[in-house]
Amino acid sequence: MGVVAKRSSMTFYSDGNSQYSHRVRIVLAEKGVTVETIDCDPESLPEDLTTLNPYNSLPTLVDRDLVLYEADIMMEYLDERFPHPPLFPVYPVARAQSRLWIYRIKKDWCSLVDPLMARGEAPGKLDQMRKELRESLVSIAPIFAEKPYFMSDEFTIVDCCVTPILWRLPEMGIELPNNKATKPLLDYRDRLFERESIMASLSEQEKEMV
Repeated sequence: MGVVAKRSSMTFYSDGNSQYSHRVRIVLAEKGVTVETIDCDPESLPEDLTTLNPYNSLPTLVDRDLVLYEADIMMEYLDERFPHPPLFPVYPVARAQSRLWIYRIKKDWCSLVDPLMARGEAPGKLDQMRKELRESLVSIAPIFAEKPYFMSDEFTIVDCCVTPILWRLPEMGIELPNNKATKPLLDYRDRLFERESIMASLSEQEKEMV
């Protein structure tokens, strides 16, 4: 029997190129939530967004009277609103560890992904960022030899944050080396990309990235 879609009156204003919109779309797909996704051009935002979101930014999630405009808060809200399957651990220590991983991903990787996707820096600086991101990803490859997902036996909220980065590597001009040391990371990437929810989460722009 197929998964029954969870009814809701949600609207999700999404940027099809943005890793932050992508991570929320993955959570929505994992939860099987029925949502109206509006794919927006960041340079020409819908008029109603200005009345909903004081920052007039993407992504924005509207659930009846609630308006959220920060991706990490959206992910936590969705996990609490639709508890199955759970993406955050149950216990406080493990939940805090998940939040810390998300924070580190934001500081160490997202800070490189954003300018690489925007291509707003000088070519030399972008090359240095590519090198730094590639080396950082390769350095953590061994952890995926221990567990199938990011420090976990189950797909979690942390994987929802890592997937959009790995998906965008070709778009950023980054190729991971294929050798014995990186095999656990490449296998992890393949496991993620084979998930039904990941494929269901993709925007039209993201489908063209790989």
